[in-house]
Amino acid sequence: MRTKLSTVTSNLHGFNFSTDGTSPISLVTCLIDILNSFTPYLNSTPLARMEDDHPVKDNLEAHVLSKAFDEECAAFAKRRYLSSDDSDTDSDVNSLWSNNSTSSSVSSVEPSPYDVPKLEAYLYYAGLSGPNGRGPKLVYRTTREKEKFVPPTGPEAYRRLMKLRTVPENHKLGKDNLWDYIRAEVVKLLDERDIKLTSVDLFRFTWTEKSDDQEDVESEEDGEDEANLKYDDIASIKPVVDGTVYTTPATIWVGVIPDTLTGEVAHHSANDILELLKKHGISDVEVAYRESEAKFSAGPELFPPVSDLDPRKDVIDNLSTALSLPIAGLKTKMQGTLGFYFRVGDELYAVTARHVLFKKSEPNDEYNYVAGPKREVVVMGPNAFTNYLASIQGYIGTLIDTIDSLEKRVTMLTSRVEAGGDDAQKSAGELAETQGDLTKIRTKIDALKQYFVTVKTKWGKLKNRIIGHVVWAPPITIATPPHLFMKDLCVIKLVKDKFRNFRNNVLSLGPEISPSKFKSLMYDRFDAPHEFEYPEEGLFQLQGILSHEEIRKPNHKAPEGDPIRRVIKRGYKTLTTVGGLSGYLSHVRRYFVTGEINSTEAAVHPHNNDSGPFSRGGDSGSIIVDAHGRLVALLTGGTGKTDSSDITFGTPMFWLWILILAKFPGANLFWDDDN
Repeated sequence: MRTKLSTVTSNLHGFNFSTDGTSPISLVTCLIDILNSFTPYLNSTPLARMEDDHPVKDNLEAHVLSKAFDEECAAFAKRRYLSSDDSDTDSDVNSLWSNNSTSSSVSSVEPSPYDVPKLEAYLYYAGLSGPNGRGPKLVYRTTREKEKFVPPTGPEAYRRLMKLRTVPENHKLGKDNLWDYIRAEVVKLLDERDIKLTSVDLFRFTWTEKSDDQEDVESEEDGEDEANLKYDDIASIKPVVDGTVYTTPATIWVGVIPDTLTGEVAHHSANDILELLKKHGISDVEVAYRESEAKFSAGPELFPPVSDLDPRKDVIDNLSTALSLPIAGLKTKMQGTLGFYFRVGDELYAVTARHVLFKKSEPNDEYNYVAGPKREVVVMGPNAFTNYLASIQGYIGTLIDTIDSLEKRVTMLTSRVEAGGDDAQKSAGELAETQGDLTKIRTKIDALKQYFVTVKTKWGKLKNRIIGHVVWAPPITIATPPHLFMKDLCVIKLVKDKFRNFRNNVLSLGPEISPSKFKSLMYDRFDAPHEFEYPEEGLFQLQGILSHEEIRKPNHKAPEGDPIRRVIKRGYKTLTTVGGLSGYLSHVRRYFVTGEINSTEAAVHPHNNDSGPFSRGGDSGSIIVDAHGRLVALLTGGTGKTDSSDITFGTPMFWLWILILAKFPGANLFWDDDN
């Protein structure tokens, strides 16, 4: 065998591997690479690598019922718990506090009076990435003289948490499309100073300053120099509990590429923008700059969506026909989310973002499938599928731990009942309730173990997870005025047999947020009209598209009284989240090796400090919907220095659907299941 392989490899140029000591699997993998190189000429699907498939034990069902499997689940549960701990290390933090140093985004220039002190730079926007998040790094703000930032006295001191607020629609910038004009002019002014912008947004900010009775814990090393202070060195945020609420005026919030802008340049740029606003009689708008990056957020039939009462509810969405399927290209590594479905006659299609399935290195040309090799799409790439199996086992492990606790409780209550006494009757009731809980959890574990066997045996091979192929993907470009929306679109023709259990455009709200909690996120205020009704079985039926005018007009009130429109999305990475849609579109700039793309996009901010980011990388392609189930936008990315997004961007659905109808005449978003 080795002799033959050596002969083969000696005659093949461009493939460099040695057969000496090479395992059979490695040799087969190399041969697969060789065969795949000829697939453009063979009109066939590339062979999947062996390591992309999950081997299935001959006795898998017996193994799942064994103690060894339970121990594996316990280990995954522990790993899952540890990985969910978002606490930050506090080592060497005490030595970082000082009020003397300043922070310039460009370390090679001389200090400027307009540079922001380091603690202010790192902590001013604390909270915008979640309760423990430090938010994006501040570069400069025009409110520094009007609103002094008081840094915490030490790592254990209370510090205020910032929250994004929308700008009221009756603001002068909201009249006669003035913001659209000002936003475009601001971009020109930034470009004139060669500022590497990533977005231009319009928001307000609010926070609570601590009251006098909240004591700070002083740092023992307040005098230490903070010259070496780094973003990741800042301790987790301890929020202000009570105090005075402050809200800024409307703020033109400029995102810039990290380490490209000084306070000096930002100061002069801000004056340019303020002069522009003065020409239009506007004096109540501020300007701020922060560091951020605009990023793209990248067999058997599928299961039907299940109700909240189904024992598989916590894990099944990754393989059900409800919206938010995690997808990847068969030959790419990016992971994204399936946005929504549409029909043309009897054919079923789905939509996601182009950048989810096309590599950055590929030519940005229009793709139309006519014949030949297909760009096939799978539900969950190899890594995502491995993590999915681990998550099922981790969840089973958590339930097994619960069983252990309940069994101990049963033993204790049984002893109390048998001993008699005044508490015997109460203990008997608690015993019956605990035994009922035990029965439910054991039933759930049995169902999940059977589901694990089904998933691993029927979906373990990559070829079995192919759900369709790309039929159309226009190049990522910008639309013509007046919208300037980004065209980041990809249409997939789905394999009918995989979607026999299809139930139209239904969004699973998932198990992470309880119905009562979900309602509180959507309702916000009891004195405001409620439009959202939690759906039966937790399956939200989508209907209609939010118009351009409706995007601009909020229909609800936030707790602070601001007009707002609540929106929902479910994505691969952050699952179900609730946010607020801004009535003011943002300018977004993304940078590529070949150049840059500027676009106008809908902007969504997180619900509050406790809810975490609205999206992360991997949520691209998700559909954003409103309280009525109307499609709002296709999620394309967000801004933020880390994986989290302080603002999420999307291409409005009212415009995307026009493009799809032009390419697929007769396309239908909503139809009866019987048709």
